[in-house]
Amino acid sequence: MGISVTELHARLQRERVLPLAYTNDKPLEEQRAAMEEVFRALTNPPEKCTEPKPIVEFEKTDDPRFDEIRFTFESEPDFFVPAHMLLPKNRSGKLPVVICLQGHSTGMHISLGRAKFPGDDELISGGDRDFAIQAVARGYAAIAMEQRGFGELKSPIAPEANCFHPVMQAFELGRTMAGERASDISRLIDALAGFDMLDLDRIGLMGNSGGGTATYHTTCLDKRIKVAMPSCAFCTFEGSIMAMHHCSCNYIPGILKFMEQPDEAVMIAPRPLIIVAGREDPIFPLDHVLAAYEKVKDIYRAAGAPDNCRLVIGEGGHRFYAEPAWPVFAEFI
Repeated sequence: MGISVTELHARLQRERVLPLAYTNDKPLEEQRAAMEEVFRALTNPPEKCTEPKPIVEFEKTDDPRFDEIRFTFESEPDFFVPAHMLLPKNRSGKLPVVICLQGHSTGMHISLGRAKFPGDDELISGGDRDFAIQAVARGYAAIAMEQRGFGELKSPIAPEANCFHPVMQAFELGRTMAGERASDISRLIDALAGFDMLDLDRIGLMGNSGGGTATYHTTCLDKRIKVAMPSCAFCTFEGSIMAMHHCSCNYIPGILKFMEQPDEAVMIAPRPLIIVAGREDPIFPLDHVLAAYEKVKDIYRAAGAPDNCRLVIGEGGHRFYAEPAWPVFAEFI
């Protein structure tokens, strides 16, 4: 009896030589230029063809903790992405911005600490997932943005499968969900220029799980992001999405012809990168996270910024770890 198709693919991966894997034998800038060209082609984000401006739907000031603005913006022609911005009550001057991305959940309302569906309360309280509430409490302008395939942007076709159908549609069109989500985040940054209270030279991006994956990939593509904090999303492809079942939105067709996940940090360095991991995370195993982080440290040393990459390990599973992570983030924003 022969090997399974899973074992076959794993063997092919192990035997493959990755031409864009980071090496200390070539100048970092040369490697970055080559990687950016290939990575953009692989993720294939939509070309910018709108001038996103925020369309404010409501403003609220009744919460004693923050003021709130609900707005949408046109990311692609006739495709509008909703977002909520929370602003500290006692604010002065321009505020640093933190864009907060939920992972596989019922939507961005989780980041706002608002339960809408059964199980939301447990999701929020059990994993520090009310990101926007945490960020605004620390004095940042917090943006909760809906991601394609989740919440208000869930596909009406097979909604119980979450983002599966739109991912497959994107693949058929020669696109990827990674590229589309990155494009939405970039269009959000364009739209934020419509708010004069924001300091767009101090933009942080963070998220857990699928939100962490979008954080990592988008930071590779958009240099306006000054600090990235992906949580429970960074690993090796070999040890995570190639080793076990993951949602289809984690995959970028053809990427393992060229690079592994830690190699992508070449496109981020020397900008600060804070990797958050769970010691007991079953789908991003810590031993593979640690191995991947060793390569990231090599990349940041080559970039002349060895202290700009950090690894924060929480004593638990697949979730965010607010208490140890935010102080590290504050060092860089």
